[in-house]
Amino acid sequence: MRIDETLLNEAKAYAARNGRSLTSVMEDALRQLLNRSTEAAQRPRVELPVSEQEPGYQAHVRVRLDRGESLVGIAWELDDNERLGVDLSDAAP
Repeated sequence: MRIDETLLNEAKAYAARNGRSLTSVMEDALRQLLNRSTEAAQRPRVELPVSEQEPGYQAHVRVRLDRGESLVGIAWELDDNERLGVDLSDAAP
């Protein structure tokens, strides 16, 4: 078996710091790797929700873009308002 020298040195240092043999450290690492792949295979598949909305910008952003405002400027302003707790739901476009 060939192991990268840097990795091997790190493993040796880890074993020494924890009062363990290099063999026990390597065995534990291999066990964890094998268990992780087994657990991942047994994990149920997650179905993510898919939006039914049309792609694009929200209407109030689209209006401002059409007026020539930059997306960066709009984003910064929206971020500032969110941090300040300003409710934009009633704001005129």
